[in-house]
Amino acid sequence: MGKLPSVIHTRISRRILSLEDNPRPRGARKLSSREEYRLRVGDYRVLYTIDDKNSIITVFAVGHRREVYR
Repeated sequence: MGKLPSVIHTRISRRILSLEDNPRPRGARKLSSREEYRLRVGDYRVLYTIDDKNSIITVFAVGHRREVYR
């Protein structure tokens, strides 16, 4: 996330931190055929997994929508 503009970085950071209270917020979508979720933040995407058993959210990708799914 270091290469992102500071305004975008702040927005994404807030959304990631909000996952602690609600790991499946309105607008988050489960990716088909995978156990991963996508969160939209403008033109950027946050990809993450949820381990309900251990109450762990793992963010594994943050990037522009053109590049994050590659």
